[in-house]
Amino acid sequence: MSNIASKVAFALYNSGCLKFGTFKIKSGAISPYYIDLACLLSSPKDLGTIADAVAETIRRIIASEKVDKLASIELKGALILPSIASRVNLPCVVMRKEEKSYGVTGRIAGANVEKGESIIFFDDVLSEGLSKLEGIKPLKEMGAYIKHVVVVVDREQGGKQNLEKSGYAVHTLTSVSKMVDSLYKSGAVSKEQADAVLDYVKRHQLQVNEKFLQP
Repeated sequence: MSNIASKVAFALYNSGCLKFGTFKIKSGAISPYYIDLACLLSSPKDLGTIADAVAETIRRIIASEKVDKLASIELKGALILPSIASRVNLPCVVMRKEEKSYGVTGRIAGANVEKGESIIFFDDVLSEGLSKLEGIKPLKEMGAYIKHVVVVVDREQGGKQNLEKSGYAVHTLTSVSKMVDSLYKSGAVSKEQADAVLDYVKRHQLQVNEKFLQP
C-alpha cells in the first residue's frame, strides 16, 4: 500500500471521519461503515494531511497541463476545497445544489467561471458518481472544460467506471478496501469490523462487474 493511502486511512480514522457500525445511506441501503469528511474540521492536523495529499495529486496534473481553477459541490467537498486550493495557489468554485434566489443569485459561490477555462473537479467520496456528474454539468454549461475528477475515497460502487465511461480521468487517494486493510493490519480495527466492510465492498463489486462487463 502506498504511503499516501496509509496516511489518508489513519487521518480519516483518527479524526472520526471513518465510522463503523450500521448506517442507512442515501440510497436507502444499509452500510457497515460511513465516511463523513466534515469531521476533519475538528481535527486540523488530519485536515492538513488530507489537503496535502489531494494537493500533491493536483500538482501532478498541473505539471503537464494548464488548469485554471478547482471546483466542488456542496457540502463535504466544499468544506475542505479552500485548504487544498491554497496549497496549489488556484482559485476555487463551489457549486450549490440549488440556485440561490436572493443576494448574489445563481449556483456559483467563490470564483467566477469563464468560458474555456480548465477546471479540476474535487469531492470527498465517490460512490456511483451521479453527484459528480450533476456538479460538473453546470460548469460545462458555462463553457468550462473538465477532464479530471479527484476524490479522497473510492467506495468501489461503480463510480469510477461511470465517470471514466463519461470521459473523465478519475484520481482517487485511496479506496475503502485499502483503508480497512491498512487499519486492520495495524490493529486499529477488529477482524469483525474489517470483514463486514470488505464483504460489503465485494458484493458491490460483483454488481459493478456484471454491469460493466455485459456486452
